[in-house]
Order: sequence, then C-alpha cells, then structure tokens
Amino acid sequence: MKLYNHIAPVLSKLEWEMVQHIPAGGNWKNIPENIPSQRLVQIRRNGGRTTYYGRLEWGKPAFTITTYFNRLGNSSNLHPEQQRMISTREGARLQSFPDNYVFLGTKTSQYKQIGNAVPPLLARAIAENLAPHLENKTYIDLFAGAGGMSAGFGMENFELLGALEIEKNYFETFKKNHSENNQDFLITDDITKNEVKDKIKSIANFKKVGLIVGGPPCQGFSYAGWRNPEDTRNQLFKDFFEIVRDVRPEFFVIENVTGILTMRNGQVVKEIAEVFSEIGYHVNSPLKLNAEDYGVPQKRRRIFIIGSLKNVKIKPPKVLFSDSQENLPKPINVKQAIYGLPHLQTGEGVFEMETNYLATSAYEKLMMNEIDFQEFYYLVKSENQFVKTIIPSNIPSLFPNFV
Repeated sequence: MKLYNHIAPVLSKLEWEMVQHIPAGGNWKNIPENIPSQRLVQIRRNGGRTTYYGRLEWGKPAFTITTYFNRLGNSSNLHPEQQRMISTREGARLQSFPDNYVFLGTKTSQYKQIGNAVPPLLARAIAENLAPHLENKTYIDLFAGAGGMSAGFGMENFELLGALEIEKNYFETFKKNHSENNQDFLITDDITKNEVKDKIKSIANFKKVGLIVGGPPCQGFSYAGWRNPEDTRNQLFKDFFEIVRDVRPEFFVIENVTGILTMRNGQVVKEIAEVFSEIGYHVNSPLKLNAEDYGVPQKRRRIFIIGSLKNVKIKPPKVLFSDSQENLPKPINVKQAIYGLPHLQTGEGVFEMETNYLATSAYEKLMMNEIDFQEFYYLVKSENQFVKTIIPSNIPSLFPNFV
C-alpha cells in the first residue's frame, strides 16, 4: 500500500546534541547547560513553557500540533522513541487526517496546512450533532484551508457543494482530496472580490444549501465599525456574513480560537451574534470543545459559533472520550495514533512510499480506512471494557500488533 508525506524533518548538529538528552515526556529542562544555546539561556533565565523542546509520550495525547511542528524548540514535537521530530504524516495523524489524505506544496506549506486545520474528527462531531436538525445535508466551505472541516463533514456523508481558499498550496491539497466534487465550485481566489462572492452565492441556484462553514478572522471585529466602509478590520468577516445573508443556509458554523471569547471582555462574540440576528439567525452560545473528547489524539481547544434560521438550541456534541468518566474510553494517545507507522531516521522519508505496515490500534485502522468511525468507536469501547475486566497480561489484546 502507499503511504504519503511520511518525512521526518532534518535536525541540525546542535539539535541532535539536545534531543539525545530529552526523555519521553521531557523538555528543555533535560538539556545539559553545557550545550550552547542562547535561546535556552534565555528560557532558563526567564522561564518557559514545559512543552518547549519537548518529547511526546506514548501513553498521552499530543500537545497542540502547530504550524511549526518541524521545529524542535516550538513545542513537544519529538517522536516518543525514535531520535527525530515527528514526520509530516505523523503530524497529520495527530490531527486525525486519514492516511489517504495527501498534502501538496512545499514542506513548509504542508506543516502550516496541517497545523492550521480543523481536526477532521472534531468537525465530524459537529456534523453529526447538526445532522438531525437539517433538511439538506449540503454545505459550502469558506476559508477552507487544506480541508479539515470538509474531511470531517464527509465522514458523516454531507455533500460538499463548493469551497473557497485563497492560498494556492492549501487549495491544491483541498482539490486533490475532494476531486470527486464539482470542480467548478472549488475556487482559489480572494473572497473580497465581488465576482468571487457572486460565484459562491450562485451555488444556491442549483442546490439547497444546508450549511455554510468557515473560520473567518474575527480578531479585529468591531460592531462600531461595522457600517463604516473605511474600517477594514471587519472585511473578511463581512464577506462571510454577506454570503450567509444572501445564500440563506439553514445553519452557519464559525470556527475560531478560544481567545475570541475574551476579546474586548466578551463583546466580540456578543456583537457577532447581534449582526447575524439582524438578518434572522438565532445564534447559540459558543461551543468550547476539546478535540481529545472526540477521538483526536491531541489536546486542542476550539470555539464554534452556530446560527440557525429556525430557533434551534444546539448543545455541545456528546463527549466520547474522557479521562474522568469511567464509562467512557480514555482519549486516544500517541501510541494508538502513530505506533505502527514505518520507522524513520532524522531527515528520512519520501513523499510517496510503498509499505506493508499493519494497524496496531483501532485508531490506526480508522486512519488506514479499514473501518469507519462507528466501527472504530465500537472497537475502542470494546478494548476499553476488555482492559477493565480482563487483567492478566497473558491474555491477548484485541490488537495483537500493539506492543
């Protein structure tokens, strides 16, 4: 079988000296002071996050995968066991992209595509949560990126009607992985152009739109400047708003960082709700979701603002994994996510490789498209119950390849 993007970043000579001292779960504090590094001197003097220069642990979820997960000092991006950074594919796995999801463009762009993405399994939970309230399981993806949101909605059999992304490398990845869709409405262009917005809006002439999803920048949102054409802080949000206003989908979904909740002491979220209420949408309280609660092997927090034409109260998706609820399986950990992938040395790997690696967990079976999400969750719950009730170590696991 073919495996894509399994490439480990190169370590410099200085970094190579550092990583050999960092154990699983360790960080910059484990690096000897005699290894010269001005950044480490500064971190030791002023303090620094315990994720800096960190190594992942097999038995825990990863920390947030950022756009720089190829950099040693950025976070905990060292492989738990091998002396290297995690590969591009391992980063994608930790974001819950399946193995047949191919990332195109430069290596730097691929890191950004993965780090910026909505984890597909988190998007899947949103899709499953909204499906019972929709007459049309169709959607348009704005600010689509590499397609994390669309990958998740696709898992719940939503139909993608169109997508828009300005960054060409991101768009090529999106298009590659959604080639079965109508290519006329997979658009790489600037949403601020009227002709681009008009083309997206024209989708509604052919099919009813159930949802418009996207992550428009809200950081500069100002209700006071909303009707001021010279105030550019709202521009991209205005474009998203205008498309929702004219297409009139049953629902819209805005994804954003958790910081949006505290911007201007909560006024930003309140004013966004007011703007949409003026055009007839009922806006729910923002949903603050933890990605690891929904099967993503990574600690990641995201906000979802959901509005509907009907007065529908949308509750958070049901939590599926938990460290505290005994009736639920524990969050997927790094070992379950990447253990079975082929070993690499630092700097090794190719864009496309032939391999016969085997799944070592239900999660890996899901990533390899051997099972769907429902089968995956059934297996995880079965394994979880098996571990709780059958203690002797001589009894085989449900996944014999898992060591």
